Amino acid sequence: MLKHGILGLLNYGAMTGYDIMLTFKNSLRFFWSAQTSQIYRELQTLKNKGWVKDENISQNGKPDKKLFSITASGKEELNRWLLEDDTGFETKSPILMKTFFRGERSIEENVEFFKRIQAECQEFISGMQASPPNITKYQKMVKNPENAIYWKMTIEYGIMYIKMVNEWTNKCIQELEDLKNESTDD
Repeated sequence: MLKHGILGLLNYGAMTGYDIMLTFKNSLRFFWSAQTSQIYRELQTLKNKGWVKDENISQNGKPDKKLFSITASGKEELNRWLLEDDTGFETKSPILMKTFFRGERSIEENVEFFKRIQAECQEFISGMQASPPNITKYQKMVKNPENAIYWKMTIEYGIMYIKMVNEWTNKCIQELEDLKNESTDD
């Protein structure tokens, strides 16, 4: 999936590996995370497949940089992937896997587990505050600025998802506290 994310970004215009990493950090990380090393490794794979090409750009007083751009066959691969029937809707969730087996831990530890998830939700929502200005910034850099509506849709999904997770953790904490109170009443 990372390769298609990179192809999608390069379809908007040529970028350095650093630019791609920043774009992930500023926008895509809300639904797909990638380490810098993964991005550079994937760029090499894409280049080997002929889906991207690179150009060395000389800079005064700085090291040269590589500018990557999508090739015609890369655009074909991106479009092939976008037309796949598989929506990619998966139910893999480390949070739910750990929750399923939390009965092995104490109620107090489990309450703390859910509180950590809540803290991550709050951090995530705070990070999303930077998204609208980033959309405006990137919107000016692409050929089709109307693509920004799809970026906005992904941010809205992210916000709604995190709010749901936060509500769910509140419910889990309440249920655990109720369970703890019931056991102390006996």
